[in-house]
Amino acid sequence: MKVRLLAAAAVLTVTAGCGLLGGGERETYGSAPVTVESATASAEESPTEDPVPAVEETTPAPSPSKTSTKPTRKPTAEATPTEDPNNFEISACSTKKGAAVAKTKVKAALRTAAGKIYWTHEAPSLKLNYPLVKAIAWHESGWQTNVFNCDGGQGLMQLMPDTVDMINGRFGLSYDVSQYQQNANAGANYLAWLTRYMSQKAFGQDKNFDLSPGRCKTHSSWCLLNLVISAYQFGPGDVLANARTKKLPNPAYVDSVRSLMVSCFCDKY
Repeated sequence: MKVRLLAAAAVLTVTAGCGLLGGGERETYGSAPVTVESATASAEESPTEDPVPAVEETTPAPSPSKTSTKPTRKPTAEATPTEDPNNFEISACSTKKGAAVAKTKVKAALRTAAGKIYWTHEAPSLKLNYPLVKAIAWHESGWQTNVFNCDGGQGLMQLMPDTVDMINGRFGLSYDVSQYQQNANAGANYLAWLTRYMSQKAFGQDKNFDLSPGRCKTHSSWCLLNLVISAYQFGPGDVLANARTKKLPNPAYVDSVRSLMVSCFCDKY
């Protein structure tokens, strides 16, 4: 499954992955990530839905970098929620390039990526968690670093080329996603971008970025964690288009990732 993103050409408020950059200080582009200790997923509290405040956004949201290509929509075909999400199968049209990296090394790279702070200036309190990053990676590639899909998805996090271009441009970076560690970092950076973007757009919130499962009543609730997962596959624009109905466009994908966060075959590595 590949990452795609819809261009937020009219939005100059937090891109999306796989907006228009103005001049000014470097920090408006975000800065290169720095490593911090991996944030631990918060303990689940009594479930509560994220409220939808009526306040206006006060902090400019990031927008896509200088790219003329809109993020490619990922395929919508997916397993039903009743299927075992650990039954990963490579797409029939995918190819493998080079040798796969050992999954113990992949796990270390994902832990490192999950522990970085990507919004070092605009939102330094925004932290990811390892269960989310490892689950997305397992669902996307089965932790296979050398899988390249026919529709453009690349490597461990199955990143689309335009998503990588956007992240590199927005944060002033130069990720080479053919390298598995940089692929992990780019995928996690995109998740961090989505977290802030979806928080601003869906909830008018730019200070508290709570990705804990306890904020979601179910795997299909309209909460920040579920929206970020949904947008990783479906793109933020298509997810936000359902704001009125509060229905996720890809509930099976979200359910699988949420399940993998709790129990994944990858945990044995």
